Amino acid sequence: MFATLSDRLADTFKNLRGKGRLSEADIDTTAREIRIALLEADVALPVVKEFVGAVKERARSEEVSGALNPAQQIIKIVHEELVTILGGETRRLRYAKSGPTVIMLAGLQGAGKTTLAAKLALWLKEQDKTPMLVAADLQRPNAVQQLQVNGERAGVPVFAPSPGNGTGDPVEVARASIEEARRKLHDVVIIDTAGRLGVDQTLMQQAADIRDAVQPDEVLFVVDAMIGQDAVTTAQAFLDGVGFDGVVLTKLDGDARGGAALSIRSITGKPVMFASSGEKMTDFDTFHPDRMASRILDMGDMLTLIEQAEKAFDSEQSMKAAEKLATKGGFTLEDFLQQMMQIRKLGSMTKIMGMLPGMGQFRDQLENFDEREIDRIQAIIQSMTPAERENPKIIDGSRRARIAKGSGRQVSDVNQLVDRFFEARKMMESMARGGGMPGMPGMPGLPGAGGKRAGAKQVAKGKKGKKRVSGNPAKAAQQKAAEQAAAAEKAGNPFGNPDGAEVDYEKAAEQLNLPKDFSQFLK
Repeated sequence: MFATLSDRLADTFKNLRGKGRLSEADIDTTAREIRIALLEADVALPVVKEFVGAVKERARSEEVSGALNPAQQIIKIVHEELVTILGGETRRLRYAKSGPTVIMLAGLQGAGKTTLAAKLALWLKEQDKTPMLVAADLQRPNAVQQLQVNGERAGVPVFAPSPGNGTGDPVEVARASIEEARRKLHDVVIIDTAGRLGVDQTLMQQAADIRDAVQPDEVLFVVDAMIGQDAVTTAQAFLDGVGFDGVVLTKLDGDARGGAALSIRSITGKPVMFASSGEKMTDFDTFHPDRMASRILDMGDMLTLIEQAEKAFDSEQSMKAAEKLATKGGFTLEDFLQQMMQIRKLGSMTKIMGMLPGMGQFRDQLENFDEREIDRIQAIIQSMTPAERENPKIIDGSRRARIAKGSGRQVSDVNQLVDRFFEARKMMESMARGGGMPGMPGMPGLPGAGGKRAGAKQVAKGKKGKKRVSGNPAKAAQQKAAEQAAAAEKAGNPFGNPDGAEVDYEKAAEQLNLPKDFSQFLK
C-alpha cells in the first residue's frame, strides 16, 4: 500500500548521500520532495503541512547540521515524525474490570466490519479470551448469515436471534447479547453494527442508540484504507455523531496510496489500534506505529516477522532441524521440505519478504514472485524416494529424469532445486557453526535475485574431481565399500604426515576449517 510513498522517500534520501553538511537549499529541497511524496500518497493537507514543518525545524538544528552523516540524521527525523503522526505508542484494548468487555464496531457499509469482527474474535481467542460475536447488522442483506459463516471459520459462537434482511431491532439484539454473554460466561462481546453507503442521520442515530444501550468499553471505527482522503471526512463525521475510541484499518494489502493511515490519527486524535492486511482470518494484528513507520521507510518489520514465526513454527521440530544443521550433511531434503511447509504457514512469501529491510529495491521482483513455487518444490521432493531425500548426492541423471516425470516438472527444475538445496544447506550450516553468512542464495523463482546461476557454479565447482554415485544399487554399494576401505586406510594418517612423523597441527587446523591460532589448542 505504501509503495509509492516509500519509493519517493527513498529517492529523496538517496540525493542526500555523500553530503558532508546540509545547506539551507538541501533542507528546502528535501522538504519539498517529502511534501510531494505525502500529497501523492493522499495524506490530508493539514497533516502534510504539520509533518513537513516539524522535519524542517529539526533538520536546521545543530544536531543535524554538525552531523557526520546528514542523510542518516534526516531519515531518523522522518522516522520519528512518522511514528508521531501514526500515534506514537501502541494502543492496547481496555478490558472491563467486571462482566464482559463490550466492543462495538461502527463504520460505513463495505468497510469490512463483518469480516473484521470475526478476525478480531479469533485474535482475542488466541489471547486466551472467550469472545462472542453479535449480529446487530439487520439492515444489509445476508449480513447475519455472513457473520455466522465467519464465526464458524474462527471457531467463535455468534448470537443472532433475528434473521436480519431488514427485520428486527438491532438495539434489542445488542442489549440481549450482554445477558447472553453473562449467562454463557463469555468475557468479550463484539457487536457488528449496520453501515450505510454514506454518512446519514439514520445511520448515526442507530449507532448512537446501540452505544447508549450497551455502554461499550471500546467503540472501534472501521475504515477502508483504500478510500483515500475521504476516510478522514467520514472519521470526523462518526466522531462527532457517535464518538469512537480507536480506529481499525482494513484492506492494507490493497494497492491504494495509504494516506488514510497517516491522516486519521492527526485529524481525529484517536489512535489506530488494529490493522487488517489480507483475506485470511489470521491477517489481522495490533497496529504498531513504529513498525509501520519502519515499513514505509523500507527499514523492514523484523519484530512482526519474529512474532508471526513464533506462532507458526513448531519449536520442537525447529530444535531438531537446528541440531541436524550442527552436523555436516545432517540436514536433509525432508527437513528442507518441513521448513518450507512451516514458512508457508506465515502466509504470502511476498508479504514475508516485504518485512525484511531493504527489500523495497526488489519490489518489482517480489510482485512477480510466483507463490505456487513452494507447491512445485513440494511436488519434486515428494517424488523422491526416502533414500534420495536422505542423501541427495545419489540423485544422478536417471533418478532426476524419474523425479521430473513423477512431479510433472522438467529435469532442469529438479537440477535447480537440488543445487539450491546444497547451497542453502551450506549457508545454514555455516551460520549454525557461527561462521556467518557466506552469501544469500536467490529465493526460488524470484526473478533477478541472482542465486540460481551462482548456485549452479558453486555446485559445479564442488563436483570437480568427485566420482558420481551410480544409479545401480549394486554398483553404488560396491562403490561405497571401496570408499570406506580407502577412508579406513587413511584413518591412521589423517593429516598426511609421512610414516608416523610429527603431526602438522597448522595443517590440521586448516583441514578442520579452524584458524591457524588453534594449532596450539590442538597440540
